[in-house]
Amino acid sequence: MIIERGIHKPIRAFAKMYPIIAVTGPRQSGKTTMLKTLFSDFTYISLENPDIRAFAETDPNGFLKQYNKHVIFDEVQRVPSLFSYIQTIVDESKIMGQFILSGSQNFHLLQSITQSLAGRVALFKLLPFDFQELNKAGLLSSDYIKNMVRGFYPAIYDRNIPSKSFYSNYIQTYIKRDVSELITLKDHRPFENFLSLCATRAGQLLNLNSLAKDCGISQPTAKAWLSALESSYIIFLLKPYHKNFSKRIVKSPKLYFYDSGLLLHLLKLYNYERINSHPIKGSIFENMMISEYVKRIYHTSGDADIWFWRDSAGNEVDLIIDDGINLKIIELKSGLTITPDLFKGLNWFENISKITNLEKTLVYGGDDNQSRSYGNVLSWADFGKELKFSE
Repeated sequence: MIIERGIHKPIRAFAKMYPIIAVTGPRQSGKTTMLKTLFSDFTYISLENPDIRAFAETDPNGFLKQYNKHVIFDEVQRVPSLFSYIQTIVDESKIMGQFILSGSQNFHLLQSITQSLAGRVALFKLLPFDFQELNKAGLLSSDYIKNMVRGFYPAIYDRNIPSKSFYSNYIQTYIKRDVSELITLKDHRPFENFLSLCATRAGQLLNLNSLAKDCGISQPTAKAWLSALESSYIIFLLKPYHKNFSKRIVKSPKLYFYDSGLLLHLLKLYNYERINSHPIKGSIFENMMISEYVKRIYHTSGDADIWFWRDSAGNEVDLIIDDGINLKIIELKSGLTITPDLFKGLNWFENISKITNLEKTLVYGGDDNQSRSYGNVLSWADFGKELKFSE
């Protein structure tokens, strides 16, 4: 089954404006399938193949003489020396959409692009499915917990793989492999423990010292491992809102996982009923919704800036969005019942910030969208729906 991705339109549009398109994202997010579909007349070359990689490394001129136009280079970060040669080719040819580059390691790919291809490449991030992609394909459940448990990686839907089996293999096959290429691991067990500890802190303020202590590693090691997880698109950090309305504002970022299915697997929460009654359900819902908005930003090539806000007294706004027009403040609640007190944090922020153009929204686990006197109420399934690519 081929599911149309939201990122298709911006990639097609920018392929007419830039000589190089680069797509990065986690392994198994569907990059190869998508690029082969979008650019079906291009030659596909995977630099995972040892023989092809050796050809590219030992004879880059001969390699690019053979593959010099309308080529998809997959896992291109494995041969970083190619980038300088590609730069010369596109500067001379002036052909738009000449090369399509793909890679699953954010750090290595971006480092090579920054050094050699700045100004010549349009960069995109393809993450696991978002709500709108699944809904368009008729695969989005009306029960958000079912989506939360199943997760959003394409292989789960394409091959009907049980989530527990998929994530177990994903951790063993992909995460360890990518991380091992970024950092040196003599023993994988401490890192597995670190990954599980990160899962218990999803939606919480990042405390590196506490994380390192609980894992029995040094603070610099914890920082390096966290960076590796970011580069492999397992986790991301949401920064606090930069406007300081109070000296008591929290300045640490919050930690989130890109995929709720992986998060629940690490927490060993596989059962629907257990999750539905679990105290952590609200945090998992928050994680899923914030990651959903991040996915929608990347899949629509959007430019909205997002943050959270919290002060030392515990007053908090889950998500702040600046779309260049208005400042939107979002409260995320997993429950199905709407009460005025759920707007408490949003009202507090409105009063202390003195910002007049605020748009207050409660995103909840129900189905109805409403406009109330104290703010908007939005169904979880419609969150991020307004983000669309405009050519």
